[in-house]
Amino acid sequence: MYDITHLRPTEFPLSADNIYFNHASISPIPARTQARMHWATDKLAQNPSRHFMEDGMPMFGQFMTDFAAFINATGPEEIVPVTTTSAALNAVAQAIEWQSGDNLILADMEFPSNAYPWLSLGQDGVEARLVPSVGGGLTLAALEPYVDERTRLIAASAIQFFSGHRTDLAAIGQFCRERGIIFAVDAIQAAGHIPLDVQTMAIDILAAGGQKSLLAPPGIGFLYVRQEICDQLQPRLIGPNATVNYLHWLDYDLAPLPGAQRFMAGTPNTVGMFGLLASLSLLQELEMAAIDQHTSNLAARAIGQLADRDYTVVTPVDAHGPIVTFASGRDAAATDALVADLARQNIFVVKHLDKEGRPHIRLSFHCYNTEAELARFMTALDSL
Repeated sequence: MYDITHLRPTEFPLSADNIYFNHASISPIPARTQARMHWATDKLAQNPSRHFMEDGMPMFGQFMTDFAAFINATGPEEIVPVTTTSAALNAVAQAIEWQSGDNLILADMEFPSNAYPWLSLGQDGVEARLVPSVGGGLTLAALEPYVDERTRLIAASAIQFFSGHRTDLAAIGQFCRERGIIFAVDAIQAAGHIPLDVQTMAIDILAAGGQKSLLAPPGIGFLYVRQEICDQLQPRLIGPNATVNYLHWLDYDLAPLPGAQRFMAGTPNTVGMFGLLASLSLLQELEMAAIDQHTSNLAARAIGQLADRDYTVVTPVDAHGPIVTFASGRDAAATDALVADLARQNIFVVKHLDKEGRPHIRLSFHCYNTEAELARFMTALDSL
């Protein structure tokens, strides 16, 4: 394991005065990321053209290369920066050549970013089949009865935003690959928390915004599209830097660039890209397996301690990551008051509603949280 006593003051100084258990909403950026973004902003103020050419252009290549290695893509041509998960998945959804009568499959408790892009295809005659969640997420056994010869795509979250369910990506990916079904993964709650291997897991499309598990600023993330899938996609959202002849601005040629670069939306958020790469460097230093072990252990302790207090925990004991959600045992107004009372003690969690509108409280850990912080949360919860 990494040295958490060194990590907290050097990279996460907020941990001195705050217990922050809300990383599944938005994470604090590490100190190195803040410094790198300040550097990039200063460069933009001094001479943006020079900065873009001398610093920005080499950084683009590093971005594709580093994230390809991070998820074990076959090469940098399968990676492109994006603004958000929803922007990435919408772009891909609109680029697939759907036929009326095709269908796709997703769980009935996906976050809107991984639901709306697929549900919106109904206007093109594509049926979205919602599979009842099992243990808070999508399972291979549950989805199999929904698959037929017109199933073109299965969408899943690597880790569910509400329940914290950890999807067996390898099992579903292999099922899809054997049948020629596209497998698309929303990894915003997982990239930065658990090891992801798109080749071993047979993932065709993977998207993640940076502001959650990647410990990066909002408005920047990455999209992976497997090369063989890219060759089949014709983007309908086309940016000026996404075409083969993009340097000849007045020659309107829609021929897409090879690989994932066809999804470039325009001039990217370079400050955010520098920041995201700085956060990635920290995650790689700590190592994904170590972060996964640490945060999963914290989650397991939280599940047990909440169950001991007779709270109803919706997070599965045997398939979870860094997220734990439990029924508050109060109405919505009282739950809001509880969350506010905790915040006044510098303990930060969030309220979420289930499908029936019942209030729950969600804890979401990251690499620098500790068992002592969890104990303080439990003491505060008991007192309130």
